[in-house]
Amino acid sequence: MQQLSLQLAPPPEPAFDNFFAASNAAALAQLRAAAAGGERFVYVWGPRGSGKTHLLRAFVAAMPEARYAAAGEAIEAGGAALACDDVQRLDLVGQLALFDAYNRLKTGGGSLLTAGDRPPADLPLREDLRTRIGAGVVLHLTSLSDEEKKAALSEHARRLGLPLAPEWLDYILTRAVRDMGTQMALIDTLDRLSLERKRPVTLALVREVVQLLDGAARSTNMKDLR
Repeated sequence: MQQLSLQLAPPPEPAFDNFFAASNAAALAQLRAAAAGGERFVYVWGPRGSGKTHLLRAFVAAMPEARYAAAGEAIEAGGAALACDDVQRLDLVGQLALFDAYNRLKTGGGSLLTAGDRPPADLPLREDLRTRIGAGVVLHLTSLSDEEKKAALSEHARRLGLPLAPEWLDYILTRAVRDMGTQMALIDTLDRLSLERKRPVTLALVREVVQLLDGAARSTNMKDLR
């Protein structure tokens, strides 16, 4: 397989429509409503891989003049809305910036969506900021079960017109990186390679792409350790 063909397809841009909600359907509905002008201050929390970043980026995509900021990035409230990710990682400068952004948005009629990995009361933040984050709507996300992940991947493949045997989905879930965005991109890559080769997807191809993904992840981790 040529190196160009080995490149994984980029994950689709996060949107409310391509978020597989499952047990998080109520949270998704509330965030849709918030983006449409409902609740102005919302905090989303849950474990890694539960979809927090996807939903924050989907919120920004749905809101005019909205901004997205991860921990460590500049936090500004110059637009109509701000989405701030991983608030538990904010240093003192970041906490002060988010506190200021909260007050500006509250006064100016804007919206603030924040996300973290724990309930508001347990966040390692200044008391005044922690109190404000917890004063709005708090939504708890749960990680998808393996069966729910399999259903999400199967539905994504079905939309592409790509038939995948159940055992192939099991292989992807157990052998590939557990991040759903990456697994979705893996399905897109299988579809592209199947079209390029003008051949149906086989288990051998699934294994090849999964091994590529694993190798790329290991290479990235080694670079991070240098």
